[in-house]
Amino acid sequence: MKKIILLSILTLSFILNSYGESRLDKIKQSGVLKVGVTGDFNPMNFINPKTKAYEGFDIEMVKALAADMNVEVEFVKTDWKTLINGVLAGKYDITCSASLNPKRALVAGYTNSYIEVKTVPIILKKNSTKFNGWDDLNKSGMKIATTLGTVFEEEAKRYFPNSKKVSVESPARDYQEVLAGRADASITSNVEAFSLIKKYNNLSVVGIKEGKNRKPLAMLVDRADQEWINFLNHWIQFKEAQGYFSELRLKWIGEK
Repeated sequence: MKKIILLSILTLSFILNSYGESRLDKIKQSGVLKVGVTGDFNPMNFINPKTKAYEGFDIEMVKALAADMNVEVEFVKTDWKTLINGVLAGKYDITCSASLNPKRALVAGYTNSYIEVKTVPIILKKNSTKFNGWDDLNKSGMKIATTLGTVFEEEAKRYFPNSKKVSVESPARDYQEVLAGRADASITSNVEAFSLIKKYNNLSVVGIKEGKNRKPLAMLVDRADQEWINFLNHWIQFKEAQGYFSELRLKWIGEK
């Protein structure tokens, strides 16, 4: 029995030693928190065209995280195709916000979610009294614009089977069809909708009760490093309780 217990202890010790030091300890020792950022997810993380600096919800969030850890932030440029690979390869310690989905969760870890995105329809503000909900856009003669190859292209087929769908190819964008009067509406995430409405004061979101295709967002991390994940989740829980995320959501998304 003693031999079995000793063998179990030695096996556990080997596992712990082979796993190595947590990223949490490495960050504290190096004094640097490395964050993977795409820079193309306005208003979550984007590049200010004037200052060329990163700005947005995510940028404020990770700076606050670094400040609470008493370390500096280093932003590492990445893209959506290699976002997970960068975490797994150790190029950065966390990413900016990414939507939760089962395929990603099979290979990478997630923190707890702190914000949710949903699909909403965008129209010209002058048509606000004409369209009061999803059903008002799902009619023969209505034109719904989407950008080719996006998730919204498929969503438009589900939400508006009776409407005509108009797809434009990047770098053209769906909302530009609405601005030009060539479409009655386009659909996008509520976070992008908020930034578009701030930029174009003649655009508006249809007065709907709920958005569709709700998706929680969180930071991607190394799924094997539970100590690092635990710390991040505790930090998120503490900040949520303090009202920090409500303030961030109101500032960058326009809602708590």
